[in-house]
Amino acid sequence: MIKKYKIQKSPFVIPTLDGKLIEEHFGHTTDNGELSLAHMVAPSGWSEPFQTPKFDEYTYIIKGKKQLNIDGEIIVLEAGQSIKINKGARVQYSNPFDAECEYLAVCLPAFSIGLVNREED
Repeated sequence: MIKKYKIQKSPFVIPTLDGKLIEEHFGHTTDNGELSLAHMVAPSGWSEPFQTPKFDEYTYIIKGKKQLNIDGEIIVLEAGQSIKINKGARVQYSNPFDAECEYLAVCLPAFSIGLVNREED
């Protein structure tokens, strides 16, 4: 009998050089490219370059705050808040705050480095 579900007990930890924890539960690293679901923890002072993804990204803040620069508009999300950023928006994610930020991210289609279009520093 084929199971109609999959429990993820061992997410893939994506190596980073900036102190950010990325645990991909579903996505290209685990089983498919339909969507990606990742648990992330961004340390205080973290930021990444601007990007213009070819996927929609949904973010839900579990703890702390996260700053987003979306096409020049600064938005701060706090615990309990969520956002959908449409593909094609130029966005920069950061945590300029004193505490770490824990959040979930869902990308449709799944996150891949080939679809994120990160700008050079």
